[in-house]
Amino acid sequence: MASISSLGIGSGVLNQDLVDQLVAAERKPKEQRLDQKTEMTEAKLSAYGQLRSAVTEMRLPMRQLGSADAMKSFTAESSGGNVSASVDASKASRGTYNLDVTQMAEAHALAFADMPDRDSTSVGAGTLALSVGDKTTNITIDDSNDTLQGLANAINDADAGVSASIINTGDGYRLVLGSDETGTANQINMSTDAAEGSDLANFVAGAEETTPAQDAELTINGIPVTKGSNTIDDVVDGVTFDITGEGKSTVKVAQDTQAVAERVQEFVDKFNALQDTISELTNYDVDEQQASILTGDSTVRNIQNQLKRVLSDVIPGLEGANVRSLADVGISTDWQTGNLQFDSQKFQQQLRENPDDVTALFAEQGRATDPQVEFVRSGSNTQPGDYDINVTQAATRGSLSYDLSGAGDITVGADNEFSFRVDGETNATFSLAEGTYTAAELRDALQERLGKNPALEAAGRSVQVDLDGAGNLTFTSNRYGSESNVSLTGLEGVSDLTTQTGNAGLDVQGTINGQLAKGDGQVLYLGNDAGGGAAGLQVRITGGETGSRGSVRFIEGVSERTVSTITDILGVNGALDSRTSSLNRDMERFAQEREKLELRIESYQERLIKQFSAADSLVGQLNQTQEYLTQQLAGLNPGGGNNNG
Repeated sequence: MASISSLGIGSGVLNQDLVDQLVAAERKPKEQRLDQKTEMTEAKLSAYGQLRSAVTEMRLPMRQLGSADAMKSFTAESSGGNVSASVDASKASRGTYNLDVTQMAEAHALAFADMPDRDSTSVGAGTLALSVGDKTTNITIDDSNDTLQGLANAINDADAGVSASIINTGDGYRLVLGSDETGTANQINMSTDAAEGSDLANFVAGAEETTPAQDAELTINGIPVTKGSNTIDDVVDGVTFDITGEGKSTVKVAQDTQAVAERVQEFVDKFNALQDTISELTNYDVDEQQASILTGDSTVRNIQNQLKRVLSDVIPGLEGANVRSLADVGISTDWQTGNLQFDSQKFQQQLRENPDDVTALFAEQGRATDPQVEFVRSGSNTQPGDYDINVTQAATRGSLSYDLSGAGDITVGADNEFSFRVDGETNATFSLAEGTYTAAELRDALQERLGKNPALEAAGRSVQVDLDGAGNLTFTSNRYGSESNVSLTGLEGVSDLTTQTGNAGLDVQGTINGQLAKGDGQVLYLGNDAGGGAAGLQVRITGGETGSRGSVRFIEGVSERTVSTITDILGVNGALDSRTSSLNRDMERFAQEREKLELRIESYQERLIKQFSAADSLVGQLNQTQEYLTQQLAGLNPGGGNNNG
């Protein structure tokens, strides 16, 4: 076979340029078809990517509207400068509150006598006991910290609920202690084991009160309120009052329907952005007779139809309500563009007049026929419908009881200590003032200490102390269920009481939709895999008798329905996933066809070269024969003329 470089030597015609031209002519139409298919498929993939992004953008604002709290927004305005207020929309309601603050809460402060310096003069060795609330901290004073500055540092490092600082008065240095928290419950009490007349005993005895501990005192709508803090968040549900001074103020909590309308507008804007994207991708230019990349695409039509259906349908369960669909709250469709139009004023009016129905329109909601049955939540498999509730066992709270009917007065010693364990998790330890208590006085003292216990407050737990007419002293947890309990785990210096483990509470038991349900405290629920339309449904039984407790109607609002539809569209095997997967398979097939084309072209080129090489060789041989014959003929006639003789 001739080399490519020698191709055409024999003929002068069958050369490499001719091979390249023939190969290019063979490649071009096939490659153009593949290029066109690839370009079209890439354009469709890009278009579906834009569509996916626009659909995804709808999900977040609609999911946010699916929360019951999304339909709630409140503002709080105060008429005076001495009180400000903030609102938790999930708990608040409209109202007007007249506050008259007669006393601010103050943190307790003590100051010790002047010392000539802060770094060298001894305050006295021994142990200083600091008691704040239920907490007592012992500070050991020795050679390592026996100065004013050393003691201040030791107190600040001890996390005693007290802050220490040193003030230069000009005449000397004074140690100042301040409680970290305001209120009378955080008053600082001091004692020392140092002997009377010692340096430390004299130092402690020389302390004076510079700021008395005091609670905030005020009235709210004429009702007296006393709190240990100037931030009051547990008097009016969802409203926090911050007191900055004495005087009168009126705080008005009003519904902010405009803020809710703005949330709905955000969803409308995202939906319209999707419609604009679809219009751009599917538009047909009549004048130019030019289609867009997805004109007539069935996947796009399917997506539009799914969203249109879920946004226009009457919500199951709201058929007889004042608000049944988005059209009832001012959200309508422009028939020419497919965009949503939003009448904000109509929406706000419906929200004010029918807040429960508007909430159900957007968010999931459960409506119970029994006032002591509350809807808690649904599961991913819960279907809209009415479900019967039957209670076979009511939930109870854990408790601890003592019979003090024959006890008489109870003696509480100087070194007394109570240690309670609440709900199996939280320990509350404190002491009472030394003395003799009647049963009623002991109840009140224990209730006060338990009610202000920091450990219980931090854990969100509480204990109710009661004394009935028969002399039974009872401690009851605020929680319900089998994890609820109160035990007295430690006791010192108290007569007529002993350590004792309480009785755990009971979980609610019963059925939902005729199916055996599980109980957790007051919550009766079906697992998400329980089967049936009620699967995943949870309700709270707050009281009442055992037996039939009516029914709960579960309503799935448009938000959750839309989010589910969007999730299906975007999910694996959804409309977009199926279409893009098909297009990606086409791209893979095109790549394989290109590889096959290259192999065919390579084979075709090799075949041409072989054919051209053979033909070129034959032409070369014929040329050589021609030259030979020409030479032979020339030899037969060397003179080149005629012999006429």
